[in-house]
Amino acid sequence: MRTQTLRFVAAGAVAVGITMLIHAAGPKPDNSDVKNVITGKAAFDDYRTEKPGAFRKITVADLPEPYATQAVENGPTVVAKPPDAWPQAPAGFKVELYADHLSSPREIRRAPNGDLFVAESYANTIEVFRGVTNDGKPEQKTTFATGLKMPFGIAFYPPGNNPQWVYIGNTNSVVRFPYKNGDLKATGAAETIIPKLIQGGGGHWTRDLAFSGDGSKLFVAVGSGSNVDDPDTHPREFHRANILEFTPEGKFVKVYAWGIRNPVGIAVNPTTGQLWCSTNERDNLGDNLVPDYITSVKEDGFYGWPWYYMGGHQDPRLAGKHPELKDKVIIPDVLLQPHNASLEMTFYDGNQFPKEYQGDIFASEHGSWNKAVRAGYEVVRVPLKDGKSDGVYEDFLTGFVTPDGNVWGRPVGVAAAPDGSLLVTDDGSKSIWRVSYAGK
Repeated sequence: MRTQTLRFVAAGAVAVGITMLIHAAGPKPDNSDVKNVITGKAAFDDYRTEKPGAFRKITVADLPEPYATQAVENGPTVVAKPPDAWPQAPAGFKVELYADHLSSPREIRRAPNGDLFVAESYANTIEVFRGVTNDGKPEQKTTFATGLKMPFGIAFYPPGNNPQWVYIGNTNSVVRFPYKNGDLKATGAAETIIPKLIQGGGGHWTRDLAFSGDGSKLFVAVGSGSNVDDPDTHPREFHRANILEFTPEGKFVKVYAWGIRNPVGIAVNPTTGQLWCSTNERDNLGDNLVPDYITSVKEDGFYGWPWYYMGGHQDPRLAGKHPELKDKVIIPDVLLQPHNASLEMTFYDGNQFPKEYQGDIFASEHGSWNKAVRAGYEVVRVPLKDGKSDGVYEDFLTGFVTPDGNVWGRPVGVAAAPDGSLLVTDDGSKSIWRVSYAGK
């Protein structure tokens, strides 16, 4: 079948009914010299101080003691988008509504031919979006597959321009469908590759997928079944809070990395081949513990859960457990706001944004429930230099919380479109947003 590419239109869509706004938020950042980084206690923030273009760096030295503040339950009230509300991006960028009235858009992945595959997790389907019309909507939207079970992860195999399969991460299995470039519907039945991922059910349900650059390894992210249950005494935590390695045929190889409470988003840096993850850390230790994080993933590395966090800090609820592990805990590369609920991440490989964005990480922050004042509900950017981070991140796309603290949008997935714009799924407003660069 002829390879088809997405065709994204420019700002002229305003004239036919799509609202596009350009929001000023300070000077355009430069990865080689990020200035005015907010550090120390001031780096901990909430929705009232999140601002596009603001750079932050949280370090282990900034962490409070456990229970410095009372743990709270402060889940969001999701409301309809107010008429004057719109996502806010840094100066030079514009935001438009690409798709709405969806069911439950979660992970979004770009196929090699440019189509956008979206997991509608609660509808148990995978949808495909292609192109954009003059009124800013998809040229085509089709259902690729149905009958899944809480699908989330999407990965094309083999890596490269001519995949033969698309792999889908169900909550308790991995399946694959035959696929060639341009397919809008599955041409065959699902083949079960990994029939069972966890013992029993419950707990964190998303299963992201990624292949190593050479296609020899299938990585599967499996979050914990609890907040801090001790795996020594809770069998349901077996092979959970880990990134697992399988062959592409579904044969279990090993636990690739462990002690990662909920590695919701995983991705392989296309330049360096390094695996990274975006992680939800534990709750109920206070407003500013424990930071969520984005990090490169070391093979066989241990990241602390549930006994330790951020290096050798022991969780007081499991005091005295596994002292032999204290000095083995890896400190993540980028510490984010605690309770942000960091979800899908991607490496920006487009050419539309300024050149300093090339290769940087974008990640969606679904938003807090265990913090007195809401944090998250945004997309962040992590500048990289030679594939490495110095711990700084940027508030990139904000504005999903109303001034009175209600929530109208919850970012979940991020992907670069063929034209270099950034697409963001939002299961609060059940939409997909498009962020493009309009220039100075």
